[in-house]
Amino acid sequence: MGMEREKLVVIGNGMAGISTVEQILKLTTKFDITVFGSEPHPNYNRIMLSYVLEGSKTLDDIVLNDLNWYKENGITLHLGTAVERIDAEAKEVVAENGVRVPYDKVLIATGSNSLILPIPGSDKEGVVGFRDIADCKQMLEAAKTYKKAAVIGGGLLGLEAAKGLVQLGMDVTVVHLMEDLMERQLDHQAASMLKAELERQGIKFKMGAQTTELFGDHRVRGLRFADGTELEAEFVVMAVGIRPNVAVAKASGIEVNRGIVVNDYLQTSLEGVYSVGECTEHRGVCYGLVAPLFEQGMVLAKHISGVDTAPYEGSVVSTKLKISGVDVFSTGEFIDGPEHTVIVSKDEWKRTYQKILLKDGKLVGAVLFGDITDSAELQKLIKQGAEMTDELYESLMGGGCCGGTKKKASVETMSDEEIVCGCNGVTKGTIVDCIVNQGMTTVDEIKASTGATRSCGGCKPVVEQILQYVLGDGFTQSAKQGICSCTTLSRDEIVAEIKAKGLQTTKEVMNVLGWTQPEGCSKCRPAINYYLGMIYPDTHEDEKASRFVNERMNANIQKDGTYTVVPRMYGGVTTPEDLKKIADVSLKYNVKVVKVTGGQRLDLIGVKKEDLPKVWAELDMPSGYAYAKSLRTVKTCVGSQFCRFGTQDSMGMGALLERKFERLDFPAKFKMAVNGCPRNCAESCTKDIGIVGNDGGWEVFIGGNGGIKPRLADSLCKVKTDEELIEVCGALMQYYRETGNYLERTSEWVERMGLEHIRSVIVDDVKNRKALMERIEFALKQVSDPWKKVLNDNEQLGKLYHSLEVSSQL
Repeated sequence: MGMEREKLVVIGNGMAGISTVEQILKLTTKFDITVFGSEPHPNYNRIMLSYVLEGSKTLDDIVLNDLNWYKENGITLHLGTAVERIDAEAKEVVAENGVRVPYDKVLIATGSNSLILPIPGSDKEGVVGFRDIADCKQMLEAAKTYKKAAVIGGGLLGLEAAKGLVQLGMDVTVVHLMEDLMERQLDHQAASMLKAELERQGIKFKMGAQTTELFGDHRVRGLRFADGTELEAEFVVMAVGIRPNVAVAKASGIEVNRGIVVNDYLQTSLEGVYSVGECTEHRGVCYGLVAPLFEQGMVLAKHISGVDTAPYEGSVVSTKLKISGVDVFSTGEFIDGPEHTVIVSKDEWKRTYQKILLKDGKLVGAVLFGDITDSAELQKLIKQGAEMTDELYESLMGGGCCGGTKKKASVETMSDEEIVCGCNGVTKGTIVDCIVNQGMTTVDEIKASTGATRSCGGCKPVVEQILQYVLGDGFTQSAKQGICSCTTLSRDEIVAEIKAKGLQTTKEVMNVLGWTQPEGCSKCRPAINYYLGMIYPDTHEDEKASRFVNERMNANIQKDGTYTVVPRMYGGVTTPEDLKKIADVSLKYNVKVVKVTGGQRLDLIGVKKEDLPKVWAELDMPSGYAYAKSLRTVKTCVGSQFCRFGTQDSMGMGALLERKFERLDFPAKFKMAVNGCPRNCAESCTKDIGIVGNDGGWEVFIGGNGGIKPRLADSLCKVKTDEELIEVCGALMQYYRETGNYLERTSEWVERMGLEHIRSVIVDDVKNRKALMERIEFALKQVSDPWKKVLNDNEQLGKLYHSLEVSSQL
């Protein structure tokens, strides 16, 4: 009979506590573990709440440990159950619902609470914090009803909340007491660059503003400031800071200052009770960033498991964040004073900034904006108190942010204890162990085992560099990854095999090329269907079963099961007759919302599935392809037809390009814009192809993106005639179609292929450009409007829309 296991009770089901449990499980099996979580959810990544808010991820996507994980590890889990106190005399943890669980050891990981300003009106309806899923749900609901929002607090959480609300369509103003955003992490220059970038993304700012009151009746209607000015707001998010959640410790007689006081082994003043995370105070410091919390957890896990470990001596605080697609990093001292030697590099074109601070010749702090390649190296050097040398200066600055080839992060010099994945607390040593001792050779294998890259993905390049460093010459062959887990074949290999073997269908490709899953998966089926259609535009029969639901239904499905219909408006131009048809159809079929899109089109939101064919028939307009991996829109300004600054007919050219290239499949959605002059009213700089008119002709830009990973387009070339512009655009599209990975936006494609290479293929090689144009012209001859195609297909009408009424009316 085995020894009875010790009872470990964990109070708190968040990232710090469960990360510690994960480390304990790797070291020992001596504990019988019980976890109390006050929220009704399994352990999730709080860092990713902003992605849930903006809609790019769901709650399921950010769950770190699902319910099966607790069962598989024999952990008793109490969800939606807060703990009241620790009864030291009875050695029991007492929950608010009366449940009592005996313990040998307790880990308090209760995190922190949002700090709500104690000002008049802070208790009104419509005022929330931004700390958990419940807050996130309130914000999502508010965005459906209200239009004007204010976010109080210009720190990380405030900025992420603001970006999410802007993405949801709200008019958002960030109100900040200080003159600089994120003043605890960034210096004035980096903060100014961040503010300018966020303003470009649609966020407004009121800086140096002290909120004295939230006014309104039962619901907030606005903010009043110390200078007497006001700001209208129907919804207010307070993101002014956090307060350690020490309620359990206080109720249990444990020593508390600002946080729960612990020693270097994370022990509290109560025997057998430990504390980690944001609720904890170590040597007078409470940490609110993720990396220190994981460092605490690793020390505690070893100590509590009986494994020798160095004590926790505090953390060199660093911030490595991606705020609304912008990379920022700071560590150590970042505000320069007279005692510092300052090394600065700034590039306003690339929007990058690098500052390193020295004190007595030693590195003591750094700030990076836009390019954070050197973050790991700088963090290590500053932690070591390294002395600046000419060699080190050359290594760090090199070509600098402003030019030259930027070196990759030096994984060779990283210590094994250094955290690579801040979201999930995965160290370099853990990753190296997976490679050396467990035989892992791919990022996906390491992700499945450790969680690294599972969340924001920002650490993926470093994980790949560690793989390359450890595997050496074996990296390329051993770490080779296919387009999905069903195959080891890459995109280029699959396309080559389809051409060489004359494969004609998705099933044939999977069978002949040896797929491990005979039916494939949701990643590879749509990709193969696209590649077949691109290779055989005249003979390939599109496989609807391999399409995503929006493409199968020719409309965008909404979360309530209804659909959005977007009719085509060439170049953003329409007629009174078409507008009347849209209004009549919207009234007849009870369309919930008609929304003007950023691409100058009208969304008809809330159409029932069975009504889709009737709506299409009565609109009698072409599909706008808003659901497809295709040309979505060509946005235009009014150009020379009406604008006094216009030098070219942007509306005419936009409509011509849209009519010419509509309906053709691409690797990913594709957007264009045409400006009549360099004032950029149509926002060409963030489109897949952006065109700017000038007195001498047109300038073509490629690879722009305004989404989660914003990217300014690169200037490809200038052309003099409309004919040459159309040829360059057509050749570009076809080259992207032929070489792009499925779901790879042009912003990623341009960086992978290289701008100079694309220029040599499209601009310099005229013969090749004309050949590409011929191929896209041939493909365009095979396409037709999908709405009309469905209306003339009784079988599809019955199968997909359960209605045959429309075809009888046509």
